Amino acid sequence: MKLLLGVLVVHSCMVCLAVSFSNFTDQSTLLAFKHEIKIDPNNILASNWTTTTSFCNWVGVSCSLRRQRVTALNLSYMGLQGTITPFVGNLSFLVSLDLRNNSFHGPLTHEIGRLGRLKELILDDNRMEGIIPPTLYHCQKLEFLSLLRNGFDGGISEELGTLSKLRILLLGSNNFMGSIPWTIFNISSLQVIYLTDNSFSGSLPTDICRLLPRLERLSLSKNYVGGQIPSSLSNCSELTKLSLSYNRFEGSIPRDIGSLRKLEILFLGGNNFEGTVIPPSIGNISSLLQLAIERSHIRGQIPPELARLSNLRFLSFNQNNLTGVIPNQVFNISSLQVIDLVFNSLDGNLPATTSFCLPNLKTLLLGDNRLGGNIPSYLSNSSKLSVLSLEYNFFTGPIPTSLGNLQLLKSLILARNHLTTENGSSELSFLTALTQCRSLEFLSFEKNPLDGILPNSIGNLSSSLQTFEAFGCQIRGPIPREIGSLKNLNLVRLSGNNVNGSIPSSIGGLESLQRLFLDGNNLVGLIPDEICHLLKLGDLFLQGNNLVGPIPACIGSLISLQRLFLSSNNLNSSIPLSLWTLENMLFLNLSTNSLGGHLPSEMRSLNVMVSMDLSWNHIEGNIPQIISSFKSLVSLNLSGNSLQGSIPESFGELVGLEFMDLSNNNISGTIPQSLEKLPYLKYLNLSYNKLSGEIPNKGPFVNFTAESFKGNEALCAQSILKIPICKVRNTKKMQTKQFFLKYILPVIASIVIIVALIYMLIKNRRSRGKTQNLVDLTPKVEHKMISYHELCHATNNFCDANFLGVGSFSTVYKGVLSDGTLIAAKILNLELDGAFRSFDAECKVLRNVRHRNLVKVISSCSNLELRALVLQYMSNGSLEKWLYSHNYCLDLFQRVSIMFDVGLALEYLHHGQSEPVVHCDLKPNNVLLDEEMVAHVGDFGIAKFLSQNKSETQTKTLGTIGYIAPEYGSEGRVSAKGDIYSYGIMLLEMFTRKKPVDEMFTGELSLREWVSTASLSNKIMEIVDGGLLTAGGTTATEDIILAMMELGLECSKKLPEERSDIKEVVVKLNKLKLQLLHNQDN
Repeated sequence: MKLLLGVLVVHSCMVCLAVSFSNFTDQSTLLAFKHEIKIDPNNILASNWTTTTSFCNWVGVSCSLRRQRVTALNLSYMGLQGTITPFVGNLSFLVSLDLRNNSFHGPLTHEIGRLGRLKELILDDNRMEGIIPPTLYHCQKLEFLSLLRNGFDGGISEELGTLSKLRILLLGSNNFMGSIPWTIFNISSLQVIYLTDNSFSGSLPTDICRLLPRLERLSLSKNYVGGQIPSSLSNCSELTKLSLSYNRFEGSIPRDIGSLRKLEILFLGGNNFEGTVIPPSIGNISSLLQLAIERSHIRGQIPPELARLSNLRFLSFNQNNLTGVIPNQVFNISSLQVIDLVFNSLDGNLPATTSFCLPNLKTLLLGDNRLGGNIPSYLSNSSKLSVLSLEYNFFTGPIPTSLGNLQLLKSLILARNHLTTENGSSELSFLTALTQCRSLEFLSFEKNPLDGILPNSIGNLSSSLQTFEAFGCQIRGPIPREIGSLKNLNLVRLSGNNVNGSIPSSIGGLESLQRLFLDGNNLVGLIPDEICHLLKLGDLFLQGNNLVGPIPACIGSLISLQRLFLSSNNLNSSIPLSLWTLENMLFLNLSTNSLGGHLPSEMRSLNVMVSMDLSWNHIEGNIPQIISSFKSLVSLNLSGNSLQGSIPESFGELVGLEFMDLSNNNISGTIPQSLEKLPYLKYLNLSYNKLSGEIPNKGPFVNFTAESFKGNEALCAQSILKIPICKVRNTKKMQTKQFFLKYILPVIASIVIIVALIYMLIKNRRSRGKTQNLVDLTPKVEHKMISYHELCHATNNFCDANFLGVGSFSTVYKGVLSDGTLIAAKILNLELDGAFRSFDAECKVLRNVRHRNLVKVISSCSNLELRALVLQYMSNGSLEKWLYSHNYCLDLFQRVSIMFDVGLALEYLHHGQSEPVVHCDLKPNNVLLDEEMVAHVGDFGIAKFLSQNKSETQTKTLGTIGYIAPEYGSEGRVSAKGDIYSYGIMLLEMFTRKKPVDEMFTGELSLREWVSTASLSNKIMEIVDGGLLTAGGTTATEDIILAMMELGLECSKKLPEERSDIKEVVVKLNKLKLQLLHNQDN
C-alpha cells in the first residue's frame, strides 16, 4: 500500500513538473515572439507582456483552463511591425493565430507546420512574402486559412487538398501564380474559396461541384484562368456568390445557370464570351442581388425575364454589343440601386411614366448608346439618384428643370446629345434649377446646341462643384462674375462657344482651379492679373479670342502651369521674363499675336518643355543659346518674327526634335552641321531668311526638299533640286589659307597658351601666402546646419509614430521644422560597418547636385554621436510601396511619367556634371514620390564620381542583387552603363510587377530572360501587370506598353557597350509620354 502511494506521489510530481515545463515553453515562445516585434506603436506588448504577470493574462493571449496552455493568439489591428518567430511552432496547443491588419513581413516560418491543433490561421493585411511553406499542410485540423492582401507568391501545392477539414480558404490579393490545384475541389468541407487578384492560370475542372456540396462562395476574379465555364457549376446548389470576372474564360455562359436558386452575387465580366447572349434562365434566380457581365463581348438583347429579379440591386452590362430596346419591365424592379448599360448599341426611348418605378435608384448610366426622345422629367421621382449619365446618345428637347429636385445628385453628364433650351428662354434655366442640388460635384453638358446665356445664378451652384463642362454649346453672352464664388471648381471648359465680354477678375477666386479652357470664343479686353492667383492651374487655354494688352507679368507665379495656349489673339508688349521660370511647362503656344521685344538669354533651362510656338509675332534679336538645353523639346516654331543672328550650333543637342520652323525671319550665317545629328527631325522650314553657305547633306537633310530652304539666295547644295550647286574652290591661294588655318595657327595658339599658364602659375605661387586657401572651387548648393536639439524637436524625439523606414545604414523619421517645413530625417546607424563611408558618399553627392528629380537636401546635422541628413519629405513614399501594396495602384501614364522622371535624374547625374555621378543602387525603393507623384531619386550612399575623361572606376561595395549589372557584380566595374542596366530592370519590373529576385526566377531564368522570351513569342501582354489591363486596353495602350518593355530590354543588355545612353532613353520616353497625353486628350 505504501509502495502504491509512493508511486502515485511520484507520478503526480512528474505531471506537475511536465505542466510547469510546458508553461515555461509557452512563455518563452511568447517572449521570443515579442522580441521579433520591432515596432509596437501603442506600446502594448512592451508594457503588458512581462514576466511579472501570468502569460495567460497578457493582451491577445488565451489559455486552456485546465492546463494553462496557449490556445489562441490574437494580436490583430495593433499596427505591429516585425517578423513571425520560428519559435511559434512550440505553441503546441495553439488553435487560433490571428495577426491580421499589422505589418508583419518576411516569409511564413516552416515551423508553423508543428501546430497540429491549429484550426484558424489569419494573416490578412500584412506584408508577408514568399511561398506557402509545405509544412503548413501538416496542420490537418485547419479549418480557416486566410492570407488576404499580402505579398505571397509562387504556386499552390497539390497538398493543399489534404486539408480535409478546411472550410474557408482566402488567398486573394497576393502574387500567387500557376494553375489552381484541382485537389482543392475535392475538399468536401469547403464553403468559401476566395482566390481573387492573383496570377492563377489554367482552367476549372469539368466536374467542379461533384465533391463540393457545401460550397457557398467561389471567387476567382482578376486572374488568368481560361477555358469554358463548366456547366456543372449549376450543381453547386448552395452557391450564394459566383465571381469569375476579369479572367480569360471564353465560349458561352452556361444556359442552366439559372438553377442556382440561392445565388445572390453573379460577376462574369471582363471575359471573352464572343457572340454569347445573356441566358434568360438568370431571371429564375429570385435571390439575386448583384448581376454584372460587363466587357465580355456579349450580344443580343436584354432578356425581359430579368424583370423577375425582384431583389436585384445592381445591374451592369456595360461595354458589350447589346442591341434593341431596354425592356420596360427592367424599370419596374423597385429594388434596383445601380443600372449600368454604357457602351452598347441600345436604342429606342426611355419608357413612359407609368413604366418607371425606381424609388431606390442611386446610379443610372446609359451613356454611349443610341437612345433618343426627350429626357423624362419623372427621373426626378427617383429621389435617391446621385449619378445620372446619358452622354453620347440622341436625346432631344430641353434639359428638364425638374432635375433640380434631385437633392442628392452628385454627377450629371448629358454631353453630346441634341438637347436645347426651354422654348422662349434665352437663359440656360436648367442651371438655375440645379442650384438646388447642393451635393453636385460634376456637371457636363458639352456639345449640345443649347444656344443660350449663362445665368448669374451660376454662382449659386453647389459649393462642392469641381467640374463644369460646357464646350461647344453655342453659349452667348458674358461669363458671369458670380462664377468666382465656386471655390472648389478644378475644371472649367467653355471652349468653342460664342461667349463675349471680358474675362471677369472674379475668376481669381477659383482657388482650386487646375484647368481653364476659354478658347475659341469672342472674349475681349485684358487678361486679368487676378488669373495669377490660381496657384494650382496646370492648363490655361485662351487661344482664338480677341484679347489685347500684355501677358500678365505675374504669370510666373503659376508654378504648376504645364500647358499655356494664348495664340490667335491681339496680345502685345514683350513676353514677361517670369514666364521663362515655369519649370513644369510642357506646351507653350503664343503664336499669331503682336508680341515684341527680345527672347531673354536669362530664361531658365526648361527641361520638360515639349513644344514651343512663338510664331507670327514681332520678336527681335538673336535666338538664345539656352533653348538648346530644353532636352525634351519635340517641336520648335519661331517663324514669322524679326529674329536675326545665326542658328545656334548647339541646336544639334536637341536630340528629340521632330519639328523646327524658323522661316520668315532675318536669320543669317550658315546652317549648322550639328543639325545632321538630329535623328527624329521630320519637318524643317528655314525659308525666307538670309542664310548662306552649303546646306548639310547628311542625317535628316537627305529627306528635305527645296521648300525647306527657299528665299535664301546665298544658300547652295550638292544634290537638292531647285537649289544652286555649290562651287568648288581649290585655288593655290585657298590651299595656302587652309594650310595656315590647319597647321600654323594651332601652333601659335598653343605657344601663347603655354606662356600664359606659366605666367599665371608664377603669379599664383607668389600670392599663395596672401590669399586664403580654398578647399573647393566648384559651385555647390549651400545648406545651413541644423542642431541636434532642433532635429529632436522636429521628429518628436525620433518617436515611433514618426518612423518612416529603415535603410542599409540608416533609419528615417518624418519631422516638421520650426518654420513648418516637412522633412525626412535620415539618421545614420554609427554602429554599422561602412556607415560613415556611406554618409560621406551621400554628402559628397548631395552637396554638388541639384535637380528637380533628385531628393533635395534641406540641411544636415553632425556631431560626435550623430550623423543625419535632413531631406525633402516625400508624402507619397517609395515607388516600391506603390508597386507592391494592394492599397495603391499606378496607371499607365503614371508609370511612364515616373520612369521619365527617373531618366531625367540619371541624365543629369551622367551628363549634367563636370564629374559624372554613378548612382550604383537604382531600384524602386530608392525612388520617392512627392504629392504630385513626381519621382525623385535618392539614397546616394554608395554613389561614385567618375573623374574627367574616365568612363569607369572600381568598387568593392555592391548594390542590390537583381538590379546590379553583370560587370558590377563580377568585376566591381562601375560606370554609367551600370545605372542604365538597373534602370532597364526597373522598367521591366514596373510593367510586370515582378521583382528581379522573385522566387520564380531561379537557375538561368531571370526577369530579363522571362520578358525576352515572351517578347520573342509575341506574348508580352500575357506577362504584363494585370492592373494595367483591368481598365480595358486599347491597341494604342498596348503599343506603348510594348515599347516600354522593349526599352527595358535594350537598357538591360549583358554587354555595357550595347546598352542605350540615357539621353536616347529620355527622348524615347518623352515621345511615349506625349503619345499617352495625346490619347487621353482624344
